[in-house]
Amino acid sequence: MKQTENIVVGISIGDLNGIGGEIVLKTFEDARILDFCTPVIFASIKVMSFFKTHFKSEINFHSIKDMGQVVPGKVNVLNCWNEPVKIEFGKEDTKIGAFAIKSLEAATTALKEETIDVLVTAPINKSNIQSEDFKFPGHTDYLAQELKGDSLMFMVNDTLRVGLFTDHVPVKDVATRITPELIEKKIATVYESLQKDFKIQKPKIAILGINPHTGDNGVIGSEDDTVLRPTLQKIKESGKLVYGPYAADSFFGSNNYKNFDAIIASYHDQGLIPFKTLSFGQGVNFTAGLNKVRTSPDHGTAYEIAGKGVADENSFKEAVYSAMKIFKNRSEHDELTANPLKKASRNERR
Repeated sequence: MKQTENIVVGISIGDLNGIGGEIVLKTFEDARILDFCTPVIFASIKVMSFFKTHFKSEINFHSIKDMGQVVPGKVNVLNCWNEPVKIEFGKEDTKIGAFAIKSLEAATTALKEETIDVLVTAPINKSNIQSEDFKFPGHTDYLAQELKGDSLMFMVNDTLRVGLFTDHVPVKDVATRITPELIEKKIATVYESLQKDFKIQKPKIAILGINPHTGDNGVIGSEDDTVLRPTLQKIKESGKLVYGPYAADSFFGSNNYKNFDAIIASYHDQGLIPFKTLSFGQGVNFTAGLNKVRTSPDHGTAYEIAGKGVADENSFKEAVYSAMKIFKNRSEHDELTANPLKKASRNERR
C-alpha cells in the first residue's frame, strides 16, 4: 500500500480570473505540507509566476513538461499550454474558461493513468466553460463520464457529511427525478463510501423529505409517502441503518444531524445551505462513488474578491488533506478486502 507521504496530488487550476490561483499559492506556501504530499499544478509556469508576483508570494515552483519529471518535495507545475494568457481578475471570460478545461482534462488524464493519486479541483465558472466540446454543468458530471462508478456530491467535514439525491437539477424537476431506483443507488453509494473512505463499519444515514414537512400526509405533496417511505422501508429490511424521511426545516436546527454518520438531502439547496452555514470555509466537496478520489473547496470563483489577496485558503487546504486521508483509507480497505487471509492472520496475532 502506498504511504501517505508519497501521495501525488494533482491540482486543476480552475478559473484564472477567480481566487483559484491565490488559494493554491497560499496552501503550498507552507512548506510543511510537502512532507505529506507531492503537488502537481496543471497550468503553465507563466501563469503561476504571474500569480506569484501579483500576490507577492515566496513560493518556488518546479516547471515540468511531463509527469516523468515530477520531483517530490517540490511544488511541480505541469505546463498544459504555452500561449500567453490575459488575466483580468473578476471578469467572466470564455477564453479563461477554455484554459480551465485544458487544466481539468490534463489532470483527469493523469488521474486515469495513475501518474497522480488524487485530484483537487480549484473553482470553475460553470457558464464560461461551456463549448461544443464541453457541455457539463460542472466538475462532478464531467468526472462521472471519465471515471468508473456512480458519482455523488458528498459535502464533508470532520463532523458533518451531506449527500444529495439530485444535485445540479432545476427545482421544478426534483420530484420527478427522485425514483426508487435513484434512492437505492444513492444510498448504496453513500453507505459504501462511509465504509471505504471514512472507515465507518455500520453507518447510520438520515434521509430528508422531498416536500415541506415530508408532505404532511399528502397535503403538501405525495412523493414522500408514495416513493420515499416505501423505498426506505425496503432498504431497512436489507439491514442498512437508514432513517427518515425527516422534515428538513427543523433537522439541522435541532442538532439531530449529530446523531448520524451522513445525511442525504433531496436536492441541492436543501443540503448545501445548512452544510455551508455550519461549516463554510472548512467544508470539502468530495465526489464519492468513483474509482478515483476527487475533492474541491466548498466555494466558487469569488470574482468579487479575486486578485485582492484576501481569499481564505482553508477550504482548499482541507480539500487537499481530505483527498489524502480518503486515499489512504480506501487503499487500506482495498488491501484488506483483497487479501482476507492477511486480515485473518492479523486478527490471530492480536
